[in-house]
Amino acid sequence: MQHTQMKHVYTLSDLRDPAFAQSAPNAKLAVIGHPIKHSASPQMHQAALDAAGIDIQYIRVEVEPHQVEACFAEMERLGFIGCNVTVPHKLEAMDLCHELTEDAKALGATNTILFKDGKRIGHNSDGPGLAQAIYEDFGKSLTELRVLILGAGGGAGRAIATQCAREGSPAIYLSNRTVEKLEPIAESLTNEYGAKLVCTLSNATEDLTTAAARVDLIINSTSLGLHFEDPLPLPESALASSQMVYDAIYNPPLTPLLAKAQELGASTSNGLSMLLHQGAISFAFWLGQSPDLAAMRRGLNY
Repeated sequence: MQHTQMKHVYTLSDLRDPAFAQSAPNAKLAVIGHPIKHSASPQMHQAALDAAGIDIQYIRVEVEPHQVEACFAEMERLGFIGCNVTVPHKLEAMDLCHELTEDAKALGATNTILFKDGKRIGHNSDGPGLAQAIYEDFGKSLTELRVLILGAGGGAGRAIATQCAREGSPAIYLSNRTVEKLEPIAESLTNEYGAKLVCTLSNATEDLTTAAARVDLIINSTSLGLHFEDPLPLPESALASSQMVYDAIYNPPLTPLLAKAQELGASTSNGLSMLLHQGAISFAFWLGQSPDLAAMRRGLNY
């Protein structure tokens, strides 16, 4: 399929430019975030769109905080089908929706928006995508795993924690720099989803080491690891060969956390599998058909 040469990253100003509709007439899906240039979503979704013979282009749009509403308005004007939403816009985007799916309500954030009949419908494919990724990567479901979530107070961490509760994880340990943020999340997991055991803890060395010794799976949902010089999100002494370690970061593919865990003999995986599976769920939500998962993998070189 022949495509117009697209820019690597578009901005809100680009969408407002009258020339945009001529230069990118088939751009009808996007991912918005700040920053967004690192996102692998376009090559993944473009591969699936091309494999399905759908003449649509998927682009990156850099959107500053508090500009999401303006961005949505431009996308609607341009006839976009929808978009993915990443950091830091998942909560802001949810507030701008007219309707929310059960997944979006449960996970308390949106990462997928459908523009339909003048309405914005918010969905969240992060939780279900993570559950599929963990099963694919480690051969075990969240239903049977005790989990420690690092950075559980953020949007992604909360979504992961909620999915663990929905799947029936026997124990969920929530860690965050500010512990106060975790109390309402812990209450929600227990009261709304019947979580069996929920513990909140700070990121102090002693707390993390104790919790890590009690779990099967450690998930990093902090941003520590995006840069090579970042410290580990938990003490090295908390890692053991018996653990499974999942880093929601996929770029770089080998974060300092995963490198150290591998060195100690732990099973590891990065966020590419979550990106893949949540992407497939988003694609089906927008277009009403399942994507070619193998094409999406090829798009990610995965």
